[in-house]
Amino acid sequence: MKSSVRPFPADDIDAIESGRRTLASERAGLDVLSEALSGELGRSFVAVVDMIRTTRGRVIVTGVGKSGHVGVKIAATLASTGTPAFFVHAAEASHGDLGMVTRDDVILAISWSGETGELKAVVEYAGRFRIPFVAMTSIPTSSLARQANHVLLMPRAEEACPHGLAPTTSAVMQLALGDALAIALLESRGFSAQDFRLFHPGGSLGASLHFVREVMHQGDAMPLIALGEAMDRALAVMTEKSLGCVGVLDGDGRIVGIITDGDLRRHFGPDLLGRPVEAVMTRNPKTIPPDMLVGSAIELLNRTAITAFFVVEDGRPVGILHVHDLLRLGVA
Repeated sequence: MKSSVRPFPADDIDAIESGRRTLASERAGLDVLSEALSGELGRSFVAVVDMIRTTRGRVIVTGVGKSGHVGVKIAATLASTGTPAFFVHAAEASHGDLGMVTRDDVILAISWSGETGELKAVVEYAGRFRIPFVAMTSIPTSSLARQANHVLLMPRAEEACPHGLAPTTSAVMQLALGDALAIALLESRGFSAQDFRLFHPGGSLGASLHFVREVMHQGDAMPLIALGEAMDRALAVMTEKSLGCVGVLDGDGRIVGIITDGDLRRHFGPDLLGRPVEAVMTRNPKTIPPDMLVGSAIELLNRTAITAFFVVEDGRPVGILHVHDLLRLGVA
């Protein structure tokens, strides 16, 4: 039997190989960067983390060209992980944007060569007002490095660009070191998922950082029935609450079982409606606590292929979370 998989045309194979070479070059750059963190770069990295963590102001990230684009992302990552930061374009700085920089701030200037002319005004401003200044560059003798309080010296690596001109590997390395800086600051401050939520209230990410207690059905919305009740009553409750299940409670109000659509199918027969709920229910159902994050609940739903969880405290149900609730939030 012939294979149904069609081979790539030669031109497509060339493109794929080109893409793989690019990824290999950039991966090699990250390996070199990781190794450098075990040496002199690591010592500078620690000093920069300490300086930023203790500053009263913000991190002002600056640069132009590809380094500027990388700087925008670094500033955004710092700001979203608990380190106040924003980006100032080096070319705009000398046209009034230096007014955004205060003496309590720290400047992070990014330039692979360290000789970016547009950074001159920022560097001079930092020196004039004694604003701490960090250079992220690959040339230790560059103008930028010589005037910085600390230098994050990037190791040299081969660009993925075959002409060695387009910033590719170098840009990935800058971005990765910025991420490393942001996460080291996050961890040093004990920045939690709930802290993260404060800065991400919108979108699916913000929704996933809600607590289960904020989105669960409560009170009369919960489908519950007592042990000893008949299945006709259980079916009526399931139909009324429209959540595809009913929880079964013991005499102390603790949940001891659950009846789902699947249980109904497995026990379907002429005597089903007259049987007691304990003869049909699934015992010891999986439950979740009310202070679980919605993101964690989604992971559990996906792993167990369960569509609803009762939310319990001390064994007693306080709510129920259904996959449809997560769909409405836009996170499932």
